[in-house]
Amino acid sequence: MISGNSIVALSSGRLPAGIAVIRISGAQTRFVVETIAGGMVKDRIATLRRLRAQDGTLLDTGLVVFFPGPHSFTGEDVAEFHVHGGRAVAATMLETIARFDGVRHAEPGEFTRRAFLNGKVDLVETEALADLVNAETEAQRRFAVRNAEGAQSELYLGWRRRLIHARAMIEAEIDFADEDDVPGSVADAVWSDVGAMIDEISRHVEGFRAAEIIRDGFEVVILGAPNAGKSSLFNALARREAAIVTDEPGTTRDLLEVVLDLSGVRVRVTDTAGLRDAPGRVEAIGIEKARAKAHGADLLLVLEDMANPVPVGALPANAPVLRIGTKVDLIQPLSSGANYDTPISTKDGTGVPELLAEIGRRAAAEIGQAGDILPSRLRHVELLNETKRYLLAALAEDRRGQELRAEELRLAADRLGRIVGSVDVEDLLDVIFSQFCIGK
Repeated sequence: MISGNSIVALSSGRLPAGIAVIRISGAQTRFVVETIAGGMVKDRIATLRRLRAQDGTLLDTGLVVFFPGPHSFTGEDVAEFHVHGGRAVAATMLETIARFDGVRHAEPGEFTRRAFLNGKVDLVETEALADLVNAETEAQRRFAVRNAEGAQSELYLGWRRRLIHARAMIEAEIDFADEDDVPGSVADAVWSDVGAMIDEISRHVEGFRAAEIIRDGFEVVILGAPNAGKSSLFNALARREAAIVTDEPGTTRDLLEVVLDLSGVRVRVTDTAGLRDAPGRVEAIGIEKARAKAHGADLLLVLEDMANPVPVGALPANAPVLRIGTKVDLIQPLSSGANYDTPISTKDGTGVPELLAEIGRRAAAEIGQAGDILPSRLRHVELLNETKRYLLAALAEDRRGQELRAEELRLAADRLGRIVGSVDVEDLLDVIFSQFCIGK
């Protein structure tokens, strides 16, 4: 258990709301509940009480739930007051509780930080809780829930256990080489498993791109000549007038972005300046931004006016491209549409649902299977790459003696421990927990 002041915060959403949840954690929790609720309540049973300040002033009528430590979210005594969700009610409750001796307002992420310090969650599960709070799409929710339940942590801890076992076997062979019950073939099995682990870590790290797409979004960039219909398509995808649409070329001069949820996957669509030669100075800046944005895209939508096609020039070599023919409603017959992946009309909606479906299909394909365990943070990838480097060094150092190879295994296991918070992570804590909202 950690010591210090008890903490209190609003743990529910933006006010006003139907209900406001006030959460308190720490040694003073039981006394606060007894005072405000007029006596103690049964553990883990929501009880309706008239809630009063220390001077007897009625604050509200609401539910009280008490979770005794260590079997609580933080590992300390925790209580929740479920009161009416008006701003004044919540503010008065928070001020009243914070006036108790030994109680203060919580800092962002402090409840979860106490849970980590009390061994209720590890660092990977902590980061997953932050992802769960911030999840906006079904793919993000599934990803966060799976990691919050420990799937990612168990993978890393499993590798760490294998390395600790491997190191023990190597050191046993060093220390007891003359003993009959320590076979010389132990090392062969150990190094074979280390080689297999290198392959497993490499495949896992390759999944980081899919994790980035789940968290940050599948990047779609719209390109085309001026008046190719880019902004009209952008508005059609956004389902609102997000961009100005006129007959004047060069209307869009900066990047405009909208976020879509396509079949549970976060998709970011960017409208760009029309690509053409000899633009004005301001428009040239927009065109440069457009080309730079295209280089980082997961999918390019390259638009051409089917009645007046104008090429956009060279495209990034490795970017997937969908060629979109626009203003199909003005083209009769539709034979010229064969030159495009998807002919569309934003005026009558032709082809737009099919285009959305194709974007969603490609985004879903990029994130792979829902059950895949993926590295969810760049720091995981960096530590996994360090782990792999130590393992490769251990395999390559057969001429330097088993002692040095065992040390490489220790360093590799240490890096895996840092991912889940088993060793030497104090410098990371402020950064990680600052990502949380107050009350979590």
